[in-house]
Amino acid sequence: MDIAIRAIVLYVFIVFLMRITGRRELSTLTPFDLVLLIVLGDAIQQGLTQDDYSVTGAIIAVSTLAVMQVVTSYVSYRFRPLRKILKGDPIILVENGKLLNQNLRRERLTADDVAEQMRAQQIAVFDEVKWAILESNGTISFIKKAS
Repeated sequence: MDIAIRAIVLYVFIVFLMRITGRRELSTLTPFDLVLLIVLGDAIQQGLTQDDYSVTGAIIAVSTLAVMQVVTSYVSYRFRPLRKILKGDPIILVENGKLLNQNLRRERLTADDVAEQMRAQQIAVFDEVKWAILESNGTISFIKKAS
């Protein structure tokens, strides 16, 4: 039972951590981020199982995390206010070719970051963009102005 309680506490902490790190950071993975994730996984494992190296302990820990993920998914599907907390809302970054600097600052993005994503989608200049939206998963969607 102790392992299950630790798994629940760590799961809630991880969800909180992922929400405060920002969407954009989660959608791009640098080599440093990969190393950090490996270290984070090892640290969580140590806090989760402590000195319990049994198969039963591992099954309890993994099962608890899986159940928490299903519960979180169901809760965010069923209750809109909690969906906003758990997943966040899309954020408009560009409106009618104009950058919304307040939203860029809020998400720690620069105009160069947005321009890089525009180029990847074959958009040359901001004037071509009606909307640029930072989605909940960290990707940026672009809607071009009508020609």
